[in-house]
Amino acid sequence: MALTCALGSSVLLMAACGTDATHSSVAEAAPTSPTAMSPTAASPASPTPASPTPSLNEDQAHRRDLITKTHVSWEKAAATAVKEVPGGKLVDLDLKTASGGATASPGTASPGTAGPGTPSPGTTTPGTGSPSPSPSAGAPEWEAKVAAADGTVHRVDIDAVSGTVSRSRTEPNQDADDKREVADRLHKATQTSAQAVKTATDKTKGTVTGISLDEHDHRLVWSVDVVTTDNWNKTTFDVDAANGKIVREHVDRD
Repeated sequence: MALTCALGSSVLLMAACGTDATHSSVAEAAPTSPTAMSPTAASPASPTPASPTPSLNEDQAHRRDLITKTHVSWEKAAATAVKEVPGGKLVDLDLKTASGGATASPGTASPGTAGPGTPSPGTTTPGTGSPSPSPSAGAPEWEAKVAAADGTVHRVDIDAVSGTVSRSRTEPNQDADDKREVADRLHKATQTSAQAVKTATDKTKGTVTGISLDEHDHRLVWSVDVVTTDNWNKTTFDVDAANGKIVREHVDRD
């Protein structure tokens, strides 16, 4: 009996040892729990950021927004403005952003517009007297200045989307010397605004956003602004108003 008990104890001991060894092997072979993994190692590698695209500066972005909203070309705006002043000639035209809710400038109504007492003076459709609303704030607008034969300058604002006149008024505070100077410039300018624009756009293709008759360095010139739509830079050409040659060219990249 003693021998039998001893043998039985040995068998039980070997079984217990075998069980512990099995548990140990399973524990060593089991994969590490996901919660024990480092978050950094578990996350996929972040892609390398792409190089940033060159952005437009404030002035370039403004030109882009203004031009893309404009439906009326400078030629149409100029023709509309000149019709407001019998026998008038264009001396200045500028594409700008309307401030919205503009009131009429001091002065008298231009020929062909509503007379005193008409609602919202200075905001009339050519020759009708019917008020035409001013463009809303931020909308594109052409601001034109047209001189009568005696040199009197009239301001004409034109909606650059619809082409309607929103204001047509005589510029205030013009004395006899001012009128004489304007009339003299127009007399000396043998080149028209259209010829000056052609000279400028033949040199640089783009959208015309401004033109004015002025004197620079004692020379009478048409200053023409041309915006190139690939980079939205503005180039100003000074075209001699007598011989049509470009005397100055300046690129505004700001």
